[in-house]
Amino acid sequence: MEGRSLLALVVAHGLAAAVAPGLVRWLGRRAFLALALVPLAAVVWALTQTGTVLDGGVVEESSAWIPSLGFTLDLTLDSLRWLMVLIVAGVGVVVLAYCAWYFEDSSRGLVGFASSFSAFVGAMLGLVLADNLLLLFVFWELTTIASFLLIGFDPTNRASRRAAIQALLVTTLGGLAMLVGMLLLGQVAGTFSLAAIVADPPSGAATTVAVWLILVGALSKSAIVPFQFWLPGAMAAPTPVSAYLHAASMVKAGLLLVALLVPAFADTPGWRPVLLTLGVATMVSGGWRALRQIDVKLLLAYGTVSQLGFLLVVLAVGSRTAALAGTALVLAHALFKSTLFLVVGVVDRLTGTRDLHTLSGVGRRLPALAVAAALAGASMAGLPPLVGFLGKETMWTALLELTHDGNTAGVPVWAGWLLVAGVLLGSSLTAAYTVRFWWGAFATKPGVAPTAVRPLAVPFAAGPVLLAALGLVLGFLGAGLTDALQPYADRFEAGDHEEYLALWHGLELPLLLSAVTVVVGAALFVVRDPLCAFQHRVELPVSGGQVYRATLRGVDRLAVEVTGTVQRGSAASYLAIILLVVAAGPGTALVLALVDGPDLKVFAWDSLGQPAVGLVMIAAAVMTVRSRRRLRAFILAGVTGYGCALLFVLHGAPDIALTQILVETVALVVIVLVLRRLPDYFSDKPLHPIRYARMALAAVIGAVVSGVLVVAGSSRTAEAVSTRFAKAAYEFGYGRNVVNVTLVDIRAWDTFGEISVLVVAATGVASLVFLDTRSGGVRRLADADPATQEAHAASAPTARTWLPAPGTLSPDRRSIVFEVVTRLIFHSILVFSVYLLIAGHNLPGGGFAAGMVAGLALMVRYLAGGRYELAEALPIDAGVIIGTGLFVAAVSGLGPVAFGGEVLQTADVYVDLPLLGELHLVSSVGFDIGVYLVVTGLVLDLLRTFGARLDRQILTAQREADRSQQPAEVSP
Repeated sequence: MEGRSLLALVVAHGLAAAVAPGLVRWLGRRAFLALALVPLAAVVWALTQTGTVLDGGVVEESSAWIPSLGFTLDLTLDSLRWLMVLIVAGVGVVVLAYCAWYFEDSSRGLVGFASSFSAFVGAMLGLVLADNLLLLFVFWELTTIASFLLIGFDPTNRASRRAAIQALLVTTLGGLAMLVGMLLLGQVAGTFSLAAIVADPPSGAATTVAVWLILVGALSKSAIVPFQFWLPGAMAAPTPVSAYLHAASMVKAGLLLVALLVPAFADTPGWRPVLLTLGVATMVSGGWRALRQIDVKLLLAYGTVSQLGFLLVVLAVGSRTAALAGTALVLAHALFKSTLFLVVGVVDRLTGTRDLHTLSGVGRRLPALAVAAALAGASMAGLPPLVGFLGKETMWTALLELTHDGNTAGVPVWAGWLLVAGVLLGSSLTAAYTVRFWWGAFATKPGVAPTAVRPLAVPFAAGPVLLAALGLVLGFLGAGLTDALQPYADRFEAGDHEEYLALWHGLELPLLLSAVTVVVGAALFVVRDPLCAFQHRVELPVSGGQVYRATLRGVDRLAVEVTGTVQRGSAASYLAIILLVVAAGPGTALVLALVDGPDLKVFAWDSLGQPAVGLVMIAAAVMTVRSRRRLRAFILAGVTGYGCALLFVLHGAPDIALTQILVETVALVVIVLVLRRLPDYFSDKPLHPIRYARMALAAVIGAVVSGVLVVAGSSRTAEAVSTRFAKAAYEFGYGRNVVNVTLVDIRAWDTFGEISVLVVAATGVASLVFLDTRSGGVRRLADADPATQEAHAASAPTARTWLPAPGTLSPDRRSIVFEVVTRLIFHSILVFSVYLLIAGHNLPGGGFAAGMVAGLALMVRYLAGGRYELAEALPIDAGVIIGTGLFVAAVSGLGPVAFGGEVLQTADVYVDLPLLGELHLVSSVGFDIGVYLVVTGLVLDLLRTFGARLDRQILTAQREADRSQQPAEVSP
């Protein structure tokens, strides 16, 4: 079945997250009711697909995302995913509506919470529906980010921040391992389609490694031992977050992945022994810890850990009966655990406490909530007639099947009995902490004063009451649930008999086991005080949380030591490390290539001008390293740059030559500006042995780079891609300048990345050199000190003059000739930059070269009039210009999408204009304009950083020196 409904559901939640801030500012907390309509639409749509799912059908959608990489948005809806959509979206509706009464309009961070919550629901839906492994990973990490934001809802709360970081680190670590496994599995299977992989699973050692790496991600997400410690800490989040993320949806992601993989990979070496053991260990340890909690919310948190281990056991078995029981229990867990968390939220809001030793008589004041909690607790403990009982009865049948020889899962009989015993113990603990929760939250305790309870708003209790009632109703609909979940169960081999969900299977062993768990659980509750004392005595000295914190401290300490060792504040050391890596990596490859004896193809020169220029460049390089004067050295280094530009000209590349000349000129000017704060001469100390090592390293790098160029150029076996650029530039880019069309069209993505790097570099330069904002450097004449303004007013004519700032300079710094030249050429340079910008599509030029020329015009103004003249020339913050340029480039790239095209697709149009005649306009010129603005802003940023601000520093230093040299006044 094809369509776009699945993608529309996910996108709708993204849009809801985008508009959520505006809704919250407009409607306050009532905005949650509007946001709840989006997941409600998902629930309604999923219900309309019930017939398709019950018939075993599958809804599939596929949309191209990155066709060149074969990356598609593959979404699918089968019976298992249908169930998860109902859980994710259905509970999402209830929790969002619940938030409208849980929060106050004045609650801190409500805007961000609403947006993050809606985004999480959408990411979880995308995760559930994704069929492509890579797409699944994208949504997987989006849920991680959203949960981080939701757990850390209150940034002023240290516990929330620590819990958010802990959850982020643990789940992200597992996610990275899972990504490697997904890439490996997709490579082995030849496809990233999960449905195709499960239908025809690969085998071998690589597959085993891939599956276990994926399982690491699943176990960390679902808080299975040894990753269980992050989930109780996450209870520092607001209760709606706990009810949704860590009871109904996020922690189900790992279990969903196990359920999707088990039909194909249950026989993977170690699958059942490891997962079943970890599941039982998680179930027992979580239940054991829950029995000693005083905070009822934390009690539920450890109970969630226990239940997740229980669900893992059932889902990982890999039999038809276990699959039926597992999916039913997933549904039951979502209902009863979200109910219980929402109940705790109400109790906390109305009483101001969650301490079970303090709460007393709450059940009498809140009878509806007490009943809802009792129903949800009964379902969690496996009591009839709740839906939890349906799943547990079938679960016992599935586990008892493993105690028979020749069972479909291939589990040894002794292991089957051990598994039954482990789950029996865990279920007994479940019953015990269920009773402890209800007693702690609602019972009247002798000797404890009744807890004051504020009035309950009916809508505030509607959510938990609705979910609890749904758990009760579904308990009577075993046949319907069996039909709905059977398509997933049918993927497995049938056992001894066909199992079904029902309240009554007769007086059989599963019923007896259920009764035993209830009786033992009640007994554990009766002896709760001695049991808690015993738990304190036998508590393990080390917990998962302690191991995590110790590991984090060790990593932090290691980072400090490593940073202190390699980051020593020496630019020479940093450069040496980089060059050593180059010598060790590409250098080794070069040596191996030369050993193989490649057929080197070397042409000395194409014309006699090339060796002549080369000799000049060599001479300049030698003189550079021998020069003691800094200015002479940089000028000689510039000679090599200009020589390189001349080589480009001789080789027939005027466009690249123009760019090289402009870059070299700007670099020289900036270097000269920096030299004002550096000594005139390099050190004249005798050569230290380390300097000989630097010389040797420089020689090695020169040899490696030269050798790589020769070997790489001689090793080409296929036709160069660039041979087709000339034709493509004219036919698809509508330009004759191959270089510029390549930059703004053929490889525009690369160019966009490069200008983004320029933006980051400009920001880094400004922030590293001066620890303040760029805007502090935009100082015009009006911002000058009074003495400077008076001097300028006295020297300037009455009418406003162009180039006014030179009047602020001392006479020894002014050059009348240069000021006259500036007046003559400034506007011409700017006009020339605009010409290069427009003509660059067909002639030498383009946005980069034009931006450099505009920057040179600003340099001329600055050199003529100083820092005030630079601000008079362009009184705009450089960051604004750079950001605008990046924005213009992005908009020009996205523009074609609005007309049905692709991102960065080029279009042209012919326009007849009066006087000018017919003009051929190309859309990529807009991208070039963005590049022009970025480069111009970058040059302006460099001028203000190394020019205007250094001027201020130098002037301040001179004034302080003058004051220090003045004789002190002597009093008469």
